[in-house]
Amino acid sequence: MRGFSYLNRAANAICSPRLEKKVRLGRCGIASDSKLQPGFGLLFDIDGVLVRGKTPIPAAKKAFQKLVNPQGQFLVPVVFVTNAGNCLRQTKADQLSHILGVPISQDQVMMSHSPLRMFRKYQDKCVLVSGQGPVLDIAKNLGFSKVVTIDTLRESFPLLDMVDHNRRPKVLPSSDVNLPKIDAVILFGEPIRWETNLQLIVDVLLTNGNLGGAHNSQSYPHVPVLACNVDLLWMAEALSPRFGHGTFLVCLENIYKKITGKDLKYEALMGKPSELTYHYAEYLIRSQAAKREWRNPIGNLYAIGDNLMTDIYGANLYNRYLEEKSSRKSSKALAKVLAGTGSNASAVSQQEESDNAWESELAPPSATSCRSVLVCTGVYNPHTQVPSDPSECITETVFHGHRDFHFDPALVEPDHLVQDVDAAVQLIFEQENFAPL
Repeated sequence: MRGFSYLNRAANAICSPRLEKKVRLGRCGIASDSKLQPGFGLLFDIDGVLVRGKTPIPAAKKAFQKLVNPQGQFLVPVVFVTNAGNCLRQTKADQLSHILGVPISQDQVMMSHSPLRMFRKYQDKCVLVSGQGPVLDIAKNLGFSKVVTIDTLRESFPLLDMVDHNRRPKVLPSSDVNLPKIDAVILFGEPIRWETNLQLIVDVLLTNGNLGGAHNSQSYPHVPVLACNVDLLWMAEALSPRFGHGTFLVCLENIYKKITGKDLKYEALMGKPSELTYHYAEYLIRSQAAKREWRNPIGNLYAIGDNLMTDIYGANLYNRYLEEKSSRKSSKALAKVLAGTGSNASAVSQQEESDNAWESELAPPSATSCRSVLVCTGVYNPHTQVPSDPSECITETVFHGHRDFHFDPALVEPDHLVQDVDAAVQLIFEQENFAPL
């Protein structure tokens, strides 16, 4: 693996305007084939790669002109993998179609909450949802039938939200509240009123979902919590990154631990950099290839992003998973041979059961690699992001990833570093010897 000092040198070269022309790759010098079928898929981050807030990045439209034919059909399977969670997939697809000038379907869009479709055991339970945007519509679109919002809790228990003096009830409310017990908490993204959401979510955790009762810090483990989007920071039009949902989670985790002395536990963390998210994204890539009747297996995935701690970490983590899975397949084949000779293969069988449990909702991945491509148009700052001394990396100020993700310097080293998304597409075409008309 390359060291961090290498990454700094590469960043200084690639992101220097006077050297940019040298770095940008031209099209492959190989003959085009109208029947050429892709053996790879592209996973695009959105904020910091294609847009900054609501402003398109100039290279984005240029890149996507290379990815579609004159009829507007994509030449390779493409999925937009965003950690945003404040809208429906169709809404995001419409936004992208307008920004990029090419038709995008909702089947090409993966929000941070998309993998929630796989958590069927909660879809008939009463769930509390936190975030902003049409959270009720999002939850129901994902299959949840009994949904309670933070606003519903406020209206039912107005004495619980007391920080804002102007919102305190003038008349004491009735104690007769007909609200079901909350069985799980789903965190879609950062809310607008942090103090309200933090207070009421902690209330749910400390009352085991019964807000009519008093806190009981002995109620542990608490009701299940499923969180989408762990980005500490994200890039909009401002010159510096802005707080993301990961910052809200830091607040929630620390408040809960300060009150109870125990760690807040997550049933699942979704959105980049979780393996579950990339597993689901690969499923969408395979579905596109099957719909287009592309027969070549999609062996390589390329994840293009601007954030070392989410996009790059996540792609590299999934690549490690794919490598380990391939290695385990070899071990299982060996185990079958050993079983025939009477040898003990119980460890392999236990691992196989674990795999099947994780992949129970989707087919096993078919990709063999997931390569990370870092662009310099968003959160990543090539001059200050990564220290030249690797020993300085294991600090809280450098690792912006979520508490539950182990920091490994190798996981934040991109396979490729380029100026922008157009250069990324050019590079990938070269890597794959792919030269469409």
